[in-house]
Amino acid sequence: MTHLLSDGGYEFMIPLLLLLFVILFLIVRGIKNNSDKNLSLLKSISLFALVFGFLGFTLGLISALDTITIAKEIAPQVLAGGFKIGVLPPTFGMIIFLVGRAGITILIGLKQE
Repeated sequence: MTHLLSDGGYEFMIPLLLLLFVILFLIVRGIKNNSDKNLSLLKSISLFALVFGFLGFTLGLISALDTITIAKEIAPQVLAGGFKIGVLPPTFGMIIFLVGRAGITILIGLKQE
């Protein structure tokens, strides 16, 4: 698990991990005290995690393309490894988004009229 954090780049994966913890905290807090403010925070933070993951991918792709333009030749293995590393932050962001959305669905189902 820790190698995925380092492979995806600490500058994006650590904040995403922190956002996951915040979402889990909000879900647990929502089970105890289900309010509209809590649901709104869950929606906003989960969407932010998704967009932040894609930002990591975009910046990583730009950096990789800059490196490719400087290099005369690049091995396909290096290119594939770079794309794998670039795809990790948006994948983690999508997982966090899905956890947040699942939590929202559960909290809406538990909400009493």
